[in-house]
Amino acid sequence: MNTFTYSYPTKVYFGERSAAKNLPAELAKVGKNVMLAYGGGSIKKNGVYDELICILKNAGKNVIEFSGIMSNPTYAKVQEGAKIAKENAVDLILAVGGGSVIDCCKVISAQAKISEELWEFETQKHLSPSEFIPMGAVVTAFGTGAEMNNGAVITHEEKKIKGALWGAFYSFAVLDPAYTMSMPMKQVISGAFDSLSHCMETYMGTPRETNLSDEINEACQRNIIRNLRATIKNNDDISARSELVWAAAMAENGMLKIGKVTDFQAHMLEHQLGAYTDCNHGQGLAVIHPVLYCHMLPKAQAQFARLAVNVWGISPVGKSEEQLAEEFINALSDFIKEIGLPTKFVDMGIAADTDFKAIAESTVLTGGCCKKFTKEELFDILSECYD
Repeated sequence: MNTFTYSYPTKVYFGERSAAKNLPAELAKVGKNVMLAYGGGSIKKNGVYDELICILKNAGKNVIEFSGIMSNPTYAKVQEGAKIAKENAVDLILAVGGGSVIDCCKVISAQAKISEELWEFETQKHLSPSEFIPMGAVVTAFGTGAEMNNGAVITHEEKKIKGALWGAFYSFAVLDPAYTMSMPMKQVISGAFDSLSHCMETYMGTPRETNLSDEINEACQRNIIRNLRATIKNNDDISARSELVWAAAMAENGMLKIGKVTDFQAHMLEHQLGAYTDCNHGQGLAVIHPVLYCHMLPKAQAQFARLAVNVWGISPVGKSEEQLAEEFINALSDFIKEIGLPTKFVDMGIAADTDFKAIAESTVLTGGCCKKFTKEELFDILSECYD
């Protein structure tokens, strides 16, 4: 295992009624002005909005609403939120939703504290923000684990880049599985696969020999697979939902990454696909992973073989490492079909004239990947994903 330093700043309140039990104490720590940030308004339909407004009003807070945060949040939306936060002297940002809302607010919290453009500040000057508006997250859609880290995936529409910006860690996160029970099943499946992808992308990094972080990771993958199947069978199974919510958090709270240099090449490729097509993130990952893993197989054989046995329960008796590695990819592909995710870009409505060459050329090549891909190989993978 590599040398590491581990520190985790976000306080997590997990379980039913977590908001009612714990938000008042957290709100007492901050000033009067609270920005309530959310997406398209689903929280108004499922009762979460009314519950949180009641808690905020009882705490004597002045609520500034910031709504309409879209899937694949844009840099323009970040600037809009930062402007509102500055003008209203916001003391706390309360992000309510899934990864899109939570990521957007991380960057708002940083942008509101500096006068220059955060995108250029980070990507051109390679500087990191040091001041932030404090934040709390209330998770209503799981999968990304965004509440567990300070990275944010933001789409700069003018530059056609969907990439990482770095903001603040959340001071606290409320994970009430009951808040996620109204998620559409397609979103549940997509989110859970994103969690599984996070685990696999971390696992496929270095070091590549067996280590404690990877053994914990294997347990998380088994948990996601088992509980997603249980949820598809019975969407009202709050126990299975609780496991999926915590597995999503575990995948991104740093525990699985201790001592690791991660891979995330599939994510980088999907991010740029999203920049050009605004596609669903989990669906894009489901199409890309098996194809990319076929290309990765010669270099990733040992890790794939361990996943076959330790995650997918494939018997190793009488099989070579290469055979087990191939069976892992087959098992992953079969699972994607089983849970109803697409297997080709055409099934996602992505047009045939999409500029896959530009997507490949603009994709970040990750250092932790066991295979050093070229941009030409990434173009081949995208092409195979469509046909």
